[in-house]
Amino acid sequence: VPNLQGPRYVSPAPNGGFVVSEECGDVKVFTSSRKFLCSLSSKYGHRFGNPAGVCIAADGSILVADEQRRTVHLFPEHGAPICLVSAGLRRPAGVACSSFGHLFVADAGENCIKVFKYCMRAP
Repeated sequence: VPNLQGPRYVSPAPNGGFVVSEECGDVKVFTSSRKFLCSLSSKYGHRFGNPAGVCIAADGSILVADEQRRTVHLFPEHGAPICLVSAGLRRPAGVACSSFGHLFVADAGENCIKVFKYCMRAP
């Protein structure tokens, strides 16, 4: 996949596509055929500081750690972004989520993994 602006982290999506965070401050979504689908900044009108780790939740939502803003946001397929973590992170880098509603955040600023519990309600 060419023409990325400083790709950092990548995560596969359940539909065979993938998500990539870029140093330039955006997160891009691609289809299984590697075609550009959308930019999260454009789709949601969200401004990232320095997006880092990305992962996909069981419901298809995209989770993004933002190192500069020290947050983790969830981007649902429909609706507005949701800030899942807005305090307690020094430099969130990697993220992963489990099917049991656990969010794992690698905090490079504190040299540890932080575990959060979140639940998604059906729309």
